[in-house]
Amino acid sequence: MESETIVTLSSFLVEPNPRPATEAERAQKMVSPAFGTVFTDHIAMIPWHADRGWHDPRITARASLSLDPAASVLHYGQAVFEGFKAYRQPDGSVATFRPNAHGERFIRSCERMAMPGLPVETFIEATDRLILQDRAWVPTHPEHTMYLRPLMIATEAALGVRRAQEYLFLVQASPTGPYFASGIRPIAVWASREYSRTAPGGTGMAKCAGNYAASLLPQEQARSKGCSQVMWLDAKEHRFVEELGGMNLFFVLAHGSDKVVVTPTIEGGTLLAGITRASLLELARERGYRVEERLVPFDEVLSAIADGTMLEIFACGTAAVVTPVGRVLSNEGEHVVTEDEQMGPVSAELRSALVSIQRGTAPDTHGWMHTVPGTG
Repeated sequence: MESETIVTLSSFLVEPNPRPATEAERAQKMVSPAFGTVFTDHIAMIPWHADRGWHDPRITARASLSLDPAASVLHYGQAVFEGFKAYRQPDGSVATFRPNAHGERFIRSCERMAMPGLPVETFIEATDRLILQDRAWVPTHPEHTMYLRPLMIATEAALGVRRAQEYLFLVQASPTGPYFASGIRPIAVWASREYSRTAPGGTGMAKCAGNYAASLLPQEQARSKGCSQVMWLDAKEHRFVEELGGMNLFFVLAHGSDKVVVTPTIEGGTLLAGITRASLLELARERGYRVEERLVPFDEVLSAIADGTMLEIFACGTAAVVTPVGRVLSNEGEHVVTEDEQMGPVSAELRSALVSIQRGTAPDTHGWMHTVPGTG
């Protein structure tokens, strides 16, 4: 299901919020915003209908949605989303990180969930227009960013088990501080052999709501064991490491005098193709590290921790950027990667390189940053 309609920036009807936050209210909310708890004054919205395609795009006041109780999303879970960030640049402009890649992944998620594909051009126009409208909300604090959450849901009122005939795409923006309250100190993770995130042929490669709903109970189990996140193993054998919560995983292994950066392969279709993951792989190669994308047996992880060849473990994603893992808990016991409360040297180097590009303090030789028109 696709639409050829490309909605341009000039097509957006702007309906300003009649009661926007005052400058003082906005400043107070942005002092220390926890992830996903503070929102800007507006949202971008574009409906889709089988007979009309994408139509009537608008920027309007952020408010509750009105859905029929029979809306397909409530019964059959057709909901996909993305997440990426906007950064205040040294010259005062605002730039987003790899919006094209996020728009392309959004299309792949829609295809897997039998939803209409939103053209990448429209995806970027919608986020640009929202950022431009709410640019005063883009943080200037060096550790804060504006998080963008594009979302598509099935809105048709129909109880038949089929793809819907009506959808709604929207984007909301959220100024945010660090994802983890502890900052970037190493976290403890629980390796789950009881639950699985996804299975071959499933929806693991899609950023769909159901994947996250299924993770909530295992996440509670992890917290009960004093861990921040679940380390997912493969669904078939519970033998190979896949992801960490909603993030991709990296392992830094000693190989003689060299360091090897290893990450689970995404070729099986059970892992999300992380944009941060792809970026870190490129940065690691540029810095001369040997990089491996392959199956990573959990037993290999435990053995490497035990014999000291596991130098670092870290997770990565849009929200948390890079998060070090200090301990791995499993049915086999507790496995200490590091007692240090600081990020390891490889993960720190890669994080610094990535964040410097995102914040405009290092040259963007990859063309990853997109300057939002009108914010300069």
